[in-house]
Amino acid sequence: MIDPLPSAWLPFASRSLPRYTSYPTAIAFRPVRTGDVPWSEDGSDNNLSLYVHVPFCERLCWYCGCNTTIVSSYERIAAFHEVLLKEINLWRTRAASWKGQVRHLHFGGGSPNALRPEDFGAVVRALQDVFIFAPDAEIAVELDPALLNPAFVDGLGQAGVTRASLGVQTFDAGVQALINRPQPFAQVAEAVRRLRQAGIRGVNFDLMYGLPAQTPDNVAATARLAASLEPDRLAVFGYAHVPWMKKHQKLIEEGALADVAGRWEQAGAADAVLTEEGYRRIGLDHYARPCDPLSRALDDRRLRRNFQGYTDDPASILIPFGPSAIGQQPSAMVQNAVDARTWREAVGAGRLPVARFLVVTDEDRLRSEVIERLMTYLDVDLEEVCLRHGVEAGRLDACLETLRPLEEAGLCEVMGRRVRIPEAARRLARVTAAAFDARLPEAEGRHARAI
Repeated sequence: MIDPLPSAWLPFASRSLPRYTSYPTAIAFRPVRTGDVPWSEDGSDNNLSLYVHVPFCERLCWYCGCNTTIVSSYERIAAFHEVLLKEINLWRTRAASWKGQVRHLHFGGGSPNALRPEDFGAVVRALQDVFIFAPDAEIAVELDPALLNPAFVDGLGQAGVTRASLGVQTFDAGVQALINRPQPFAQVAEAVRRLRQAGIRGVNFDLMYGLPAQTPDNVAATARLAASLEPDRLAVFGYAHVPWMKKHQKLIEEGALADVAGRWEQAGAADAVLTEEGYRRIGLDHYARPCDPLSRALDDRRLRRNFQGYTDDPASILIPFGPSAIGQQPSAMVQNAVDARTWREAVGAGRLPVARFLVVTDEDRLRSEVIERLMTYLDVDLEEVCLRHGVEAGRLDACLETLRPLEEAGLCEVMGRRVRIPEAARRLARVTAAAFDARLPEAEGRHARAI
C-alpha cells in the first residue's frame, strides 16, 4: 500500500526548487569578465575529480533536459573529439605541479557512446597522460542502452571503465512511445550482460517517474524488471517538464502528465519495489545494494552530493571538459561555454573555455554543508557546523523560523539547533534544505517541482 501525499504537504511538494547537487546552484553563476580569474591554483594538493561532457546523441528523447545535439553523421563528433583532446592538453602545465590524484572520472552527456570506441579510449588516455590517477580511481560513463554496440562495450573494458550508468527511464512500451525512447527489456538485459562480461563491475540504472502515461502500476513494473537485472545502484528521478527552457518538451502532451499527488504515488511505487528487493535508500532518490560503496559511504558518513548526484567521491576539485561542463574548486565554481562554437574558439586560442563562474564565499560554504547534510543524511546539527566553520553557534537561527511551517506540517523536526527530516518526508528533503538557501529568490521559477 502506497501512502498518498498528505494534504498538508501539497503546497510544499508543488514548489519550484533546485535539486541541490551543488550550493550555490548554477543559476547563480555570472559571465566571466575581463580581469576575472575563473580558475585559481588553490587546493592543488587535494584529490581531483574530472567530468567530460559529450554533447551528442543519435536520437532525440522528448523528456531530455540535457545540453545535447542530435547528429546524423560522425563528422561533427570527430571535430569535437579533436578539440576535446586540445582542451585536456591545456591543463598539462597546471597539472604538472599538482600532487593531487584523480579519484573519479565521469563521462556524461548527451550520450558518451556517441563516440567511437577508439576515440573514447583516446580521451581516457589523454587524461591519464596529463593527470595522476589513483590506482583505484573510478571511471564511470553514462550510456544509452539502445545504442550500445558490442565494439563500444569492448572499448569501455579496454579503457578501464569501472562503472556504467544506463538510461533506462521506463520499460513500458506505451510510455516509451510517448517520449520517443524505444528500448525493449531484452535489449537492456543484453547490454548489462555485455558490460559485465567486459569486466565492468559496477552497473547503475536511471529510472524516471512523472513521464506521460506513467502510473504507479507501470512504474512499479519497471522497477521490478530493473531489479531483476541486479544493478548495483538505481536513481529514480522525477521528470522535469520545462518546455519554456527545452522546446522539444512541447512534443509531450501536458494532459498526459500526472499531477503532484500522482507523481508522489509513482515515486512511492518505485520505492516500495526497490526496498522490497533489498536496496537501501540513499538520500533523496538513489538506491544501492547494502554491499555497494555508496551504502558504505552512507554508514561511514562519507556520502557526498555533487553535479553527478550521490557519490562516495572524496575530491574537493572537479575539473570540467567539454561544452557546458561544470567544475568546482574550494574558492569558486565554473562552467564552460555552453555554445560549442564559443567553447571551440576559446580552446583554439589556448584558453580554458570557462564562460561563467561564481566566487564561493565563507557563507556559501557554511550553507552548502548544511544543505548537503540534509540532502544526504536527512539531519544536521547547525551549532556543530557553525562552530566548525568559525562562526557563532546561532548564525543560522533565522532559518529555523523559516522551518516552523514545515515542522507544523510534519516535513521536519527541529530540536534546538538540530534539524531532522522524518523518513516519510525523505522525497521532499529539498523543501527543508531550501530554508538554508540564501540565494533562492533569484532562482524562483527556474526549477521543477519538489516531487
